[in-house]
Amino acid sequence: MTARSEVSLLEPLTVLDAPDRGDVQYLDDRINEFNMSRTGITDVRPLAVFVRDDRTEIVAGVHGWTWGGCCEVKTLWVHEQWRGLDLGTRLMAAVENEARARGARQIVLSTHSFQAPDFYRRLGFEPIGHFEDYPVGYQSIYLRKPLL
Repeated sequence: MTARSEVSLLEPLTVLDAPDRGDVQYLDDRINEFNMSRTGITDVRPLAVFVRDDRTEIVAGVHGWTWGGCCEVKTLWVHEQWRGLDLGTRLMAAVENEARARGARQIVLSTHSFQAPDFYRRLGFEPIGHFEDYPVGYQSIYLRKPLL
């Protein structure tokens, strides 16, 4: 790692619209290290569930993580041709079951008003906040489901 004294504040900033995935992972790893060192909670574990077709291509999936008694769902996606078959519901049930097995007491996630807020409400999620105009004309909605 570069010593602080070796980095000039005049070093150019690099703005990218297609950053290297490894560089982004590096940032994620550093913030996770910081979070764990500050809280003392070190049980972070990735969580993913996939549905594949007969050619082993992903047609639906969900990913997130558990950490400190909480499960966060980052992404849930179902291919348009596979929608309406309850795959999203099955994926979220699998996440909930695994989150419970890992000791999570809640699941949190965000969605947009044009995505799936009603789907998550049907699954027992309650809205806890939102941002207007994210993106312009829509809302970013934050939801939580307690795991009793």
